[in-house]
Amino acid sequence: MIVHLSSATVRRRAGRGAGVLDRSVFLRPIAHRGLHDKAKGRIENSAAAFRAAIGKGYGIECDLQAACDGTPMVFQDDRLERLMGVKGRISRQAPADLARLRYKGQDDRILTFVELLDLVAAQVPLLVEVKTNSATPLEPFLDRIARHARAYQGPIGLMSFDRAVVAALGKLAQTVPRGPVIGSHQLPARWWAAPGAAGPATIGRLLSRVLAGSGFLAVEVRMLRATRTFMRAQALELPLFGWTVRTPRERAAAARFADAPIFERYLP
Repeated sequence: MIVHLSSATVRRRAGRGAGVLDRSVFLRPIAHRGLHDKAKGRIENSAAAFRAAIGKGYGIECDLQAACDGTPMVFQDDRLERLMGVKGRISRQAPADLARLRYKGQDDRILTFVELLDLVAAQVPLLVEVKTNSATPLEPFLDRIARHARAYQGPIGLMSFDRAVVAALGKLAQTVPRGPVIGSHQLPARWWAAPGAAGPATIGRLLSRVLAGSGFLAVEVRMLRATRTFMRAQALELPLFGWTVRTPRERAAAARFADAPIFERYLP
C-alpha cells in the first residue's frame, strides 16, 4: 500500500535518520558512469572511466547489479550483450565467470563493488545507483552493498529508483546518505502531453512517497524546474542532483535548478 504524506509530514521526515551528505564534498560535477568515452577506449562503469574522472577531480556516479550469489558488480545493464558481447544476464553469472569477461574491444573487466571502492580510495565522492530486477537475489545483494558502504572511509551516497531498496538501505546502512532516483517515467503520461497538466503539485505527489529518510535527491534534468519550485515552496533543503546532463540546454537547466549535475559528453 502506498501512503501519501502531507507536505508538512514531508518537511518533517525529509532527511530524518539519513546519513548527512557533505555538500562541500559532493556538490561538484559528477561523471555519469565515470568519465567514459568509447572513442578513447574508456567504457562506461569501467576502471578506465573512473580513473579519468578522478584525474579531473569529478565525482563519480556508477551502477551496481547483482551476480548470481548477490555480489555487487559495477555494471548498468541487466544483460551482458551490449557491453560484453556475450549473451546472458549478469544475475545468472558467478563473479569468477564475470571476471573472465572483457568489455568489447578492451582489456578492462567488470569490477566488483569492493574493487571500485579500492580504486577510488576516497579521492572523489561516489554516488552509487543500486539496480534491481526480478532475478536479483535481493537480500544478500543489499546486505553486501550496505556492509561495504558502511566500512568505506570515503564520501559515498546510495540511491535507487526502487523505493523499497532506498528504505532497506536506510535500515542496513543508517550512517550512509541515501536517496531516490526520480525520472519522468514515474509520472502520469499527461506530464508532457498537455501544457499546464503537470507542475510542482504533480512532482509533490511523487516526492511525498519517496522523501522519508532521504539525504538527497537525484532527478531527471527535465524535471528539475518543477522539483526546485516544489522544494522551495516546502522549504526542503536536500541536495538536488540533476541527471543526465548532456546538452548545452540541459547544462543550463542544471546550473539554474540543481545543486550539481550528473553529466556525460562534455567537460564542465
